[in-house]
Amino acid sequence: MSTATVVGAGPNGLAAALALARAGVRVTVLEAADDIGGGTRSSEAILPGLLHDHCSAIHPMAVGSPFLRSLDLERYGLRWTWPEIDCVHPLDGGTAGVLHRSVAGTAAGLGPDGERWRHLFEGPSAAYDSLSDDILGPLLRFPRRPLRLARFGIPALAPASLLAKLFTTEEARALFGGIAAHAFHPLNRPLSAAIGLGIITAGHRYGWAVAEGGSRRITDAMAALLLDLGGRIETGTRVRSVSALPEADVTVWDVTPTALADILGDLLPGRIARAYRRFRYGPGAFKVDFAVEGGVPWTAAAARRAGTVHVGGTYEEIAAGERDIHAGRMPERPFVLVGQQYLADPSRSVGEVHPVWTYAHVPHGYTGDATAAITAQIERFAPGFRDRIIGTEVRTTPGFAEYNPNYVGGNIMTGAKDITQLLLGPRPTLQPYDVGLPGHFLCSAATPPGPGAHGMCGANAAARALRHLGHQERPVRQAAG
Repeated sequence: MSTATVVGAGPNGLAAALALARAGVRVTVLEAADDIGGGTRSSEAILPGLLHDHCSAIHPMAVGSPFLRSLDLERYGLRWTWPEIDCVHPLDGGTAGVLHRSVAGTAAGLGPDGERWRHLFEGPSAAYDSLSDDILGPLLRFPRRPLRLARFGIPALAPASLLAKLFTTEEARALFGGIAAHAFHPLNRPLSAAIGLGIITAGHRYGWAVAEGGSRRITDAMAALLLDLGGRIETGTRVRSVSALPEADVTVWDVTPTALADILGDLLPGRIARAYRRFRYGPGAFKVDFAVEGGVPWTAAAARRAGTVHVGGTYEEIAAGERDIHAGRMPERPFVLVGQQYLADPSRSVGEVHPVWTYAHVPHGYTGDATAAITAQIERFAPGFRDRIIGTEVRTTPGFAEYNPNYVGGNIMTGAKDITQLLLGPRPTLQPYDVGLPGHFLCSAATPPGPGAHGMCGANAAARALRHLGHQERPVRQAAG
């Protein structure tokens, strides 16, 4: 029987382990932290019983992931739940851009921009399941469905600023800009529309779901299945050198490229080691969890029913803020993401006290305190919010890096998602999961398709490992629905 070691028990590490284990490989997963999950961990905070997600929280990419859907994780306790409204972007004066799962429902609320929204997203979202083979793997390869990919990919190549000009209303421009800003990248750069388009398209197909009982339920279910397949997970085991690894036929690494270069050292070919050490990291996140009595009193009524609220004002304000953080300047009014997962999963609340999850986009390695700026941005669109806060918990940008070493400088994207790294991954190659050392493969979110709890980086890296072993990988098939 072939053997494998997987370093890191985040969603991608566990996905790689599962893909290997179900192909008959004996797998051991080594995790440095005392608990598994990486960015999908959750815990009670501020008050007993009040459940907060540590990082990853809303999952339009994971709920539609071809790999996760092939695992039948519902047998292991994973339950997806959805809010009434996926995402709202409020503006001053009480208006808002509102994103529904339905393309038609979203378009109906965007007035004169509704037809433009429908034209941009109706076809790709209807074809998402067939598109996912091409958009959830390396981009530099011949696509399986070139015509459908072109329909999606040509707009994705554009700067978000160019696509924003398609819309004439402040609501539509801000709604699109806020989702595009998930890339942590200036919105006037080429390919800056890609991540936003991917999120919107996946969301229109599958919705912006949350995991009942916290994001930890995703990796808990993956781990339970792995154990049933004969795999092992060892926590509290940090790998600092190759000598610390058990003997195995293949090793899959859920770490950053720079960390892998340090661990493998002179074993790596020089050109690959240099590329990994040049790997760039983007802006950071500053997170504040709030315990809020009665929820957030948003002026825009739709925001009170939305799982996600983007707080950043107009498209122009968002774009200016993203330029600032990319240049190392902290904006006075940063872009803030607000998660109200309890609306889809009431078990996270304690009576009328609700967990409100937030983080602001801040410069890489930011050492200041963004708590007041986050609170002020929410208060701007929800007067009286401050009076409802009964407790907070803060994770600073350095705290993110300590919590998860893959989040260098607080960069929860595991790398800057600029045109080069988005297209090529950590180095120029057609095989971004290969590290140039036989039997070793990289599966972190530094590789395509990038961040999220979808597990596709791990599944793709495992496919390369199985080819190395000469195994026939079990094909990934979409579940119905």
